[in-house]
Amino acid sequence: MRIAFGTDEVTPLTLHVVERLREAGHLVDVVADGDPWPEAGRRVGEAVAAGRADRGVVCCTTGTGVSIAANKVPGARAALCTDGATAAGARRWNDANVLAFGLRLTSEAVAGELLDAFLGTDADPEEEPLVALVERPATPAGQ
Repeated sequence: MRIAFGTDEVTPLTLHVVERLREAGHLVDVVADGDPWPEAGRRVGEAVAAGRADRGVVCCTTGTGVSIAANKVPGARAALCTDGATAAGARRWNDANVLAFGLRLTSEAVAGELLDAFLGTDADPEEEPLVALVERPATPAGQ
């Protein structure tokens, strides 16, 4: 699988994540390596939405900023996750294509659980109509 990876801070955890992805046989494109969090989130979102990556992984101190930035990109569906069950659910029910997590509280073991769940879970086809509602542009109020 092709994975776009981005972070606003290079840490032992981010290096571990990239290495773990590569050891699992994924092609990892590091699109942001210490760039400001809005850029990291946007670049990962763009890589996934444009089809240059199958999925994305993005992180910052809390994970919140990069998930917001990635979600600004049409076609990117970032989920901020803290455990494997949430990451699996984000894939299954929301067809999330970008995993976001925080560097401050995530251990290497938890990061591994997040990656395994996120990359090992398929989207539920029955959820496609609901996911399509998210992709549709909003109608301005009063129209």
